[in-house]
Amino acid sequence: MYDTLIGNVRILDGAGGPEYRASVALADGRIAAIGDLPCATARQIIDGTDLALAPGFIDVHTHDDTNVIRTPDMLPKLSQGVTTVVVGNCGISASPVSLRGDPPDPMNLLGKREDFSYPTFADYTRAIEAARPAVNVAALVGHTALRNNHMDRLDRAATREEVLAMRDQLRDALAHGAIGLSTGLAYASAFEADTAEVKLLAEALDEFGALYTTHLRSEFAAILEAMQEAFDIALHARVPVVVSHLKCAGAGNWGRTREVLFKLEGASRLQHVGCDCYPYSASSSTLDLKQVTDEFDIDITWSEPHPEQARRKLAAIAADWGVTLLEAAERLQPAGAVYHNMHEDDVRRVLSHPFTMVGSDGLPNDPMPHPRLWGAFPRVLGHYSRDVGLFPLARAVHKMTGLSAARYGLAGRGLVREGYHADLVLFNPDTVIDRATFADPVQTAAGIEAVWVNGVLSYRSGQATGERAGRWLPRSGDLRASYSQAPDA
Repeated sequence: MYDTLIGNVRILDGAGGPEYRASVALADGRIAAIGDLPCATARQIIDGTDLALAPGFIDVHTHDDTNVIRTPDMLPKLSQGVTTVVVGNCGISASPVSLRGDPPDPMNLLGKREDFSYPTFADYTRAIEAARPAVNVAALVGHTALRNNHMDRLDRAATREEVLAMRDQLRDALAHGAIGLSTGLAYASAFEADTAEVKLLAEALDEFGALYTTHLRSEFAAILEAMQEAFDIALHARVPVVVSHLKCAGAGNWGRTREVLFKLEGASRLQHVGCDCYPYSASSSTLDLKQVTDEFDIDITWSEPHPEQARRKLAAIAADWGVTLLEAAERLQPAGAVYHNMHEDDVRRVLSHPFTMVGSDGLPNDPMPHPRLWGAFPRVLGHYSRDVGLFPLARAVHKMTGLSAARYGLAGRGLVREGYHADLVLFNPDTVIDRATFADPVQTAAGIEAVWVNGVLSYRSGQATGERAGRWLPRSGDLRASYSQAPDA
C-alpha cells in the first residue's frame, strides 16, 4: 500500500517536454510509481482530474535565511507551491556571521542583531535541522557577511590577509555543504571590493566544484561592464556563474536587455552561465540614495526614523516636507523601498530566455513587502504563461524546477521521476494566479490545490496542514557536472 495516490493527473514533469496523463504514487517520501496504476491502493487518494502535477517549485533567489528558523511554517513560499528555497543571495547571509553591532545595510534585510547567531556555517545547518522548516533549504555564503567578519569597516577594499581569512571561512562553509558564494557588489558595503578581492576569495569554489552568484555591481548604464566582471571572476575560479535578478534598471537603460542577453549568450560559449529573474517590473531593497530619481515611482515600505511615512511614495513625502527627493530619502534612512524601475518588455524578454530560472527575491521581514514574496511562481504560471502566452506551461514549470535543480545540484529533486524525492505541487492550470498586489501584498495565491514536501502533505485547499517536512540540503557533488546537464527548454 502506498502512502498517497494522486490519480488521473496532468503531469508536467519539470524537464520541459510535453505533458502527459498518469497516476502518481508516493511512499516513504519518494515518488514510488508513475503510470496507470489501476490496482494501486493508498492511505490517501486524491483525484487529479482537471489538475496539473509538477515538481515542487525551487526558489533560487530568496532572503529567507533567518525566517526558515524563526518562522518555519514558511507560508509565503509554501502557499505558492515552493518546496525548496536557496538562501544567502546578494552577498548577504545569516552565516557565518559574527556581528559587533547592528547588522550593516543590506544585511539588515535578514533580521535584527539577535537573529544573527550562527558564527559558523555548521551552527546554521544545525539550527535549520532543529527548526524543521516546512520547506527544504540550500544555502550560499554571502561575500558581505564575510567582509563583516574580518574587516573594521566596509567602505574600503580588503587587504590580502583579510581576504585569505574570508577564504578560510568560506572553505569551511563549503566543506559543510554550502552551494557557493554570492556577492552584492552594488551595495555600499561591498562596492569598494575590487575584482581582485572577489577573485582571490572565489578561488575556494574550484576545490569544491561550487557556484558563484552575483548581484551585479551595476544594473544600470554600466551593466555590460558589470556582467564582464562577473564572467571574469567565475572564469578565474573555474566555476559556473549565475547573474541574480537580471534586469535593465533605470529609464535610460530600458530596452537594453537585447544587448544584455546577447552578452550572456556569448559568455556561455566559454563558461557555464545562467541567470534568475522575478516576474515583476519593480525591484525592492533598502532605500538606496544612488537609486533616488524622478524618472520612476519609488514607494517607501518602512522607515526607522519616520515609520508614519511607510506605504507612501517618496515624491509625496518630499512634497509634504518641501525638500528634494534626495533630502527626503536621507531623512527617511534607514528605510526600505520598492523601485518601479524596469520596463515590462525587458522583464518579458529576460523571463522567456532559455537560460533564465525563476526566483522571488522576496523580503519576508519587510512590513509592506513587494508582492513577489507571496506571488512570484503563480504569476509565472497564470499571468505570463496562461494569460499572456509568453511560453507554454511546461516551459514555465521547467524554469522553476528541473532547470533550477540541475544548476544548483539538488540531486533527486526538480523532476517528476520514480525514485525522486516527493516534492510536488498540485495546481489548477485554469485558475492559478497571484493575488498579492503592491497595495495589498500579503495574500496567498489562487489555484494551488496541494503541496507535498518530501512526501508529506504540507498545504491543502488554501491552508497549511501544520506538517513541516523540510530538510537541510547540502551541496551535492561538483556543480559543474550537474550544471552542464541542465536542459534549456
